[in-house]
Amino acid sequence: MFISLDTHKTTQFDNISHKNSSSNRKMARRQQCSGCLQYLLVPPEVQTIRCAACGTVANTSNTPAPSNARARWGQARELLVPGQIRSYPGSGTHAFPSVYGPHQQQPLPRPALSPVSVHGRKRALICGLNYVGKYYSLKGSINDAKCMRYLLVEKLGFPLDSVLMLTDDQQDPLLKPTKRNMRKGMRWLVYGCQPGDSLLFYFSGHGSQQEDYNSDELNGYDEALLPIDHETEGVIIDDEINEIIVRPLPRGAKLHAIIDACHSGTVLDLPFDCKMKKEGHYIWDDKRNPKFNKGTSGGVAFCFSACDDDQRASDTNVFSETKTNTGAMTFCFIQAVENEPDLTYGRLLIAIRKAILQVKACLRKTGTIKNLVNKVLQKSSIQEPQLSSSYPFNIYSKRFLL
Repeated sequence: MFISLDTHKTTQFDNISHKNSSSNRKMARRQQCSGCLQYLLVPPEVQTIRCAACGTVANTSNTPAPSNARARWGQARELLVPGQIRSYPGSGTHAFPSVYGPHQQQPLPRPALSPVSVHGRKRALICGLNYVGKYYSLKGSINDAKCMRYLLVEKLGFPLDSVLMLTDDQQDPLLKPTKRNMRKGMRWLVYGCQPGDSLLFYFSGHGSQQEDYNSDELNGYDEALLPIDHETEGVIIDDEINEIIVRPLPRGAKLHAIIDACHSGTVLDLPFDCKMKKEGHYIWDDKRNPKFNKGTSGGVAFCFSACDDDQRASDTNVFSETKTNTGAMTFCFIQAVENEPDLTYGRLLIAIRKAILQVKACLRKTGTIKNLVNKVLQKSSIQEPQLSSSYPFNIYSKRFLL
């Protein structure tokens, strides 16, 4: 899942208008804004109104209540007032444009996404990008996203209303994995995070590398995720991902990231990398730099990546009897979680690696290696899933729990 990028251009984001049927009323009434959910006083003769708080323009008659997805985006919008997003050189942005007007209010109360469990809340952001219509399009990323949502909701107890899925086959523009929506989704994921919360960020799509401009990378490159509009809006680099979803984690909160993309080994910029050696031996590579804080605010973060920073990940149908395309790492991850009881982080990492290697060996024995091996599993293109963390721990004794 790799594409090389040369340049990125920044353009202004377009305001999104909500279209609804209209009819006149005889008296002023209250109507809830579909963006920030505040109530507006609407005069009887007015057919459209702009919210003074968030700038959303809406027709004013018979406007249905916003869907759960739109309501959640409306809450996340409050987090994206001008000046709150840092400019990252080379990421294709020069600070987030002021699309919400000059009115900057205090964030609204945390949205009620689901009943609060006594064991803490679960929330997930799932991004699946096929890059439809592009020469570098993928076939399996949306399938990956749907499979991951099924695993989380049906097997691991994530409430459906606490899972946001961004895929490029969605009709709703708010639910497409653009750079803007992915940023908003990541901020929504950690917004109001409290002790006991379990968060998950999943991405299946293209990954890339670019020159490191702030000298925080030992290899001289920033790793990046590619939104569907990266050609105009730029990529999302690891520095920004770390700042948005890692740094805010409070004590007692937990984040897991599962990234099925090329060059994704350190895409969360976590301080410790698990370097797996032969026969399961491992060491933690401490990458902490006193000049850069890449840790949490007391919580814990883990990342399973499809491959190392200098490797590529596969999008293939070799795992499916029906020839359905999936990401190799995603398929092996789901299989291991479903079939291995009492998984530890070490057993999970080894199971994913072994599954990919076994497929490689099987293909060589049967001779059906032209498509997959030539593209992915050759010696020159080994795919070795990686584990990184906000702190070092015993990977064979700590249970994997979402």
